[in-house]
Amino acid sequence: MKDVTFGPDQSGVDHVLRAFHSCGPHGRIGVAYSGGVDSATLLALAARAVGADRVVAILGVSPSLAADERTGAHDVAAFIGVPVVEVRTHEGDNPAYQRNGPDRCFHCKDELFTRIDDTVVAAHRIDVVAYGENADDARRPDRPGSRAATDHEVLRPLADAALDKAAVRRIARVLELPCADKPAAPCLASRIPHFETVSPEKLVQVEAAEAALRAMGFADCRVRHHGEVARVELLPDDIARATEPGLRDEVNAAVRSAGFRFVTVDLAGIQSGAFTLPLVSTTRG
Repeated sequence: MKDVTFGPDQSGVDHVLRAFHSCGPHGRIGVAYSGGVDSATLLALAARAVGADRVVAILGVSPSLAADERTGAHDVAAFIGVPVVEVRTHEGDNPAYQRNGPDRCFHCKDELFTRIDDTVVAAHRIDVVAYGENADDARRPDRPGSRAATDHEVLRPLADAALDKAAVRRIARVLELPCADKPAAPCLASRIPHFETVSPEKLVQVEAAEAALRAMGFADCRVRHHGEVARVELLPDDIARATEPGLRDEVNAAVRSAGFRFVTVDLAGIQSGAFTLPLVSTTRG
């Protein structure tokens, strides 16, 4: 493994490595893994700490995971040299998840961590499970999945080391991870407004529309599901391009082919937590 230094993030990296070393000389680590930059960086650091042969990447698979995200996750794990264990999750069968309140992510993470506890820990002799919450996530009020991590005693070494999103990306670049500059890719269910039912049919629509847009060169996009209306969120530079006369009709046709009747482009661009933040901010008063 190539010897590297992490500059201003070295102390944070050392903190993460110590956390993994604490599992003992023969301990095995499971990382709840999506292929995104946070979980991939955590996976790579776990492999550096104890060796890739003592680390397992655990990928939750359900209709809320886009097919290309699943493929990409395997590719990144192969680059790191860590095997992937896929866990089929069934959050979609839970009425509380289907109701799609601001706590939807709790029910999703709780299902994942329960499946890991029930099926993966013993089978792969895992001593500790960790996930990729970073310091920015820990400060946000719209991350109820962290409560599930607490309930299941899942470690969050990046957040504990005060490594925020920018630091994690810097570390990923030093490690030359192929996902270092990958845009954030929240689960497909996040495209459905709260209190509107999450269904497999809606998730399929969203996945198909976003895949069509990416094929047209819109690498970072969200398609919000508003019944017959698809509200497309794009990067600022892509908003103008999507509405150019030569491309507008293609965008419209591509998204409508996923089953939407109307297509709109949101002038505000991509908005993280657009559905959840207003609700949790109101709740907190």
